[in-house]
Amino acid sequence: MSDPIWRWSAVNVVERIAAGDISAREALVSIAERIEAVDGQVNALPILCLDRAFHYLEELEKRPPAERGRFFGLPWTIKDSAAVAGVRTTYGSLAYADYVPSHSDYVVDAIEAAGGAVYAKSNTPEFEAGANTFNEVFGRTLNPWDVTRSAGGSSGGAAVAVATGMAFLSQGSDFACSLRFPAAFCNVVGLRPSPGLIPQGPSSLPMQVLSVMGPLARTVEDAALALDGMARFDVRDPLCRPLPTKQSYLEAARHATPPKSAAYSVTLGLAEVDRGVRAVVEDAIDKLVRAGLDVDAADPDLRSSDSVFRTLRAFQFAALRRDALQAHRQKLKPEVVWNIEEGLRLSAADIGSAEAERGRLRRTMIAFLDKHGILITPTAPVEPFPVEQRYVEEIEGHKLNTYLDWMVLGYAISVCGCPAISIPCGRTSTGLPVGLQLVAKPYAEAELLSAAAWCEAVLQSALRVPIDPAVSP
Repeated sequence: MSDPIWRWSAVNVVERIAAGDISAREALVSIAERIEAVDGQVNALPILCLDRAFHYLEELEKRPPAERGRFFGLPWTIKDSAAVAGVRTTYGSLAYADYVPSHSDYVVDAIEAAGGAVYAKSNTPEFEAGANTFNEVFGRTLNPWDVTRSAGGSSGGAAVAVATGMAFLSQGSDFACSLRFPAAFCNVVGLRPSPGLIPQGPSSLPMQVLSVMGPLARTVEDAALALDGMARFDVRDPLCRPLPTKQSYLEAARHATPPKSAAYSVTLGLAEVDRGVRAVVEDAIDKLVRAGLDVDAADPDLRSSDSVFRTLRAFQFAALRRDALQAHRQKLKPEVVWNIEEGLRLSAADIGSAEAERGRLRRTMIAFLDKHGILITPTAPVEPFPVEQRYVEEIEGHKLNTYLDWMVLGYAISVCGCPAISIPCGRTSTGLPVGLQLVAKPYAEAELLSAAAWCEAVLQSALRVPIDPAVSP
């Protein structure tokens, strides 16, 4: 008996639909059946819009084959922080619990223009604040490797959907670490691209570059397929730029090549890292070295990235969410209130200094990557923690001061504007996933995907077949 379609890779589904071996409707029906069987155990996809997706497929099939798009017929989930026209969109907040937008965000337009069928919204923490996916609207999303553990965040629902076969690909976003940490926690691939590659908006802060859109997938090849369709020039996004006419990220991933050189940093000179995670990552580095990777231990000088990120994050929260604070303060979680109020306290001098230092950090990181090629780090500093815990408060006996502290391996890279990808690299002694983060120069996604595909092949830790939710003994 052949595998059900929901177990297939995204690349295989797209190729089989294009060849006429299966219909787009069959792929969506298979996904719907998997959601019915699994989502009650993990709470990843609280909003379904299957009728909308089936209608979209009917309209898509009326077009000539050449106009059906890169994803023709591939089902997609959208994070519940991006608007989908006519579909409930809550941003994980009681303040928007019943909001139904009339227009979609630009990233949704891009996915649908490429033939992707949007059928569900994935769970996210309120306004994407925090790397643990829970909110007062839909509750907690659970890690399928152990449903007592966190799935990470803020794209936690998206990562869980991919890991369990409820999605072939999921759209997510990444501000501090929101594509990469859930990928690490769920043993999937999360790609944070360079700003401007994938359109985003509409936004009252359209020039910001800390938060970007990107895909979650089970393999590097599937993530590359996703980027091929999501990357799009959209004149409405002032940061978007025309794409190279012959660029194929999927072909780059299929041409798996070790980077000419790499630097490895356990902590970036900034983070506390759990010894169990460190052991898994160091074993992965040993495997890569034995396979031929030329790697040096080196830290880029990112010491000021913490203060820069906190200032610019606070400014962004204040700029985007001050109206929600004024109108719905009692409905917002404490972390969101804190972020907004920190931003409202900032002066023009604070913001100007942070922007100037961000520019210096970017130049420093580019010079570092010019010398070393690819930077490799652990993705997240800990294994998935108990889901009831709001955030990580201590690592290796070191007390953390705020809910942001444990995310520094992610946001130190975000500040520099570099593309980064998290790939699975092994599991801890308790059987929980660990991710490896690879970082490249801005707009070097093709080289990054090629290197990541080579590492994936060496490490043999990719989740090529979805899993059923489990509870550790």
